Amino acid sequence: MTVSLEKVTRTVDGIPTIRDVSLTLERGTLSVLLGPTLSGKTSIMRLLAGLDKPTTGRVLVDGKDVTGFDVRQRSVAMVYQQFINYPSLTVYENIASPLRVQGKPRAEIDKRVQEAANLLRLEPYMNRTPLQLSGGQQQRTAIARALVKGADLVLLDEPLANLDYKLREELRTELPRIFEASGAIFVYATTEPSEALLLGGRTVCMWEGEILQAGETSKVYRHPNTLRVAQVFSDPPLNIVGIEKRNGSVQYAGGVQAPASGLYSRHRDGDRNHRFGKLRASQSRCFQLGRGAPRCARISARACAGCRARSGQCLCVRRGRPAGRSPRRDVRDMAHGPH
Repeated sequence: MTVSLEKVTRTVDGIPTIRDVSLTLERGTLSVLLGPTLSGKTSIMRLLAGLDKPTTGRVLVDGKDVTGFDVRQRSVAMVYQQFINYPSLTVYENIASPLRVQGKPRAEIDKRVQEAANLLRLEPYMNRTPLQLSGGQQQRTAIARALVKGADLVLLDEPLANLDYKLREELRTELPRIFEASGAIFVYATTEPSEALLLGGRTVCMWEGEILQAGETSKVYRHPNTLRVAQVFSDPPLNIVGIEKRNGSVQYAGGVQAPASGLYSRHRDGDRNHRFGKLRASQSRCFQLGRGAPRCARISARACAGCRARSGQCLCVRRGRPAGRSPRRDVRDMAHGPH
């Protein structure tokens, strides 16, 4: 099975949320949509699911135009970052719900529910209700319900965002195994580059409704086509410092000057952006800027050892933290609907 978006654009209230996107997804593959909040990841998923219709362009399944088909006419399941389960049903009944809607025989339902529960390690909790589960167990139940449906396309919209760190890391290591065992097309949205690297597969870097670069995850990470792709795929965030080199000296933004030595000696005169990023947690880079440079609040003896500068004479670029994410507004669960 192949699912494709062909030159798709979507406009809401005159504002384009998706801009001329073309994307092809193959059976048995995992594609990670990586980008900041409002980059268009959820909009792409809603178009693939049939929840929204494109303003222009087409959605194709095995070459057939399904642009006008709604979600109930497509073989799709979706998991959101919220824990969406039926609160009055047990874990077993939650997982079995899409199969009951499809009218499957009781023996087949029991077999497929047990297989999904085994895959997601839910066997000890089958008779519990969602309120008796931890956050990770609730999200595993939602994922099991999506998998048991047997959909050809499974969409996961930041499914680990609301979990605490320990549960998030636990599920991250299990997801590649689950994806490989299923064999469906998986599309996984995230804002975290580390998550994309851990999951592997293909990564689609997005920015303001556009696809900047798509390809094998490790290749996109190591060989970004543009500075913007490097920024999207950088954790800690990439720092960009504006400089101007003239007559053997470098002037930083703010008027601070330094000799054009080291890596700066190879640059021609003129304005440019210098990039610092992807430092290890224990590392900093320290740049001797001369007297009068602003004191860095994060300075450390380790950082200054490289240039032997005093704390009043250097600027440290330290590991940062990504900005927080705003919550998703759409909480609709499709995993129980028929194909």
